[in-house]
Amino acid sequence: MKIIEAGIPGCFIIKDQIFEDTRGYFFESFNKKDFEKLTGLVIDFVQDNQSHSVRNVLRGLHFQRGIHAQAKLVRVLQGTVLDIAVDLRKDSAFFGKYLAVELSAENAQQLFIPRGFAHGFVVLSDHADFFYKCDNYYHKESECGLKYNDPDIAIDWKINEHHLIINDKDRNNFSLNELLQNNLI
Repeated sequence: MKIIEAGIPGCFIIKDQIFEDTRGYFFESFNKKDFEKLTGLVIDFVQDNQSHSVRNVLRGLHFQRGIHAQAKLVRVLQGTVLDIAVDLRKDSAFFGKYLAVELSAENAQQLFIPRGFAHGFVVLSDHADFFYKCDNYYHKESECGLKYNDPDIAIDWKINEHHLIINDKDRNNFSLNELLQNNLI
């Protein structure tokens, strides 16, 4: 396991050693002891989630508030996505800034996103299977969302907005200013 700081403190790109032969490949996708040693973080993942999406689907930007906030370890099992994490930690020098990482089955990279971030992704391939571990359980009442096209953040999703497939719930997420005004972060 190789850990690389991803540009915003607390976020890490994880590259695992892949063993390939004529049968295919094998790699250890998570090792708690190695993760904690290399990052200095103590993480107890309690929930795994998986989604399947088609090209141009944008999911996000989601987060949970307060004591129900979640750290996530995300990866792609099939296909390619542009993964986005937006820093919502008010005391962070990177508040309102985003991190964009291309994750694919081919590059087998993972992204660790700490608590205090909004998270989302857009599918760049014909379809993608997205998998992630969470260190806190889903809590519906604490669920919240950041607007994918907030001009104050100006995320480059790498796809023309007219081609994006977004559900109504995600279209109606809050802007960063609305989150602040309504004391949601």
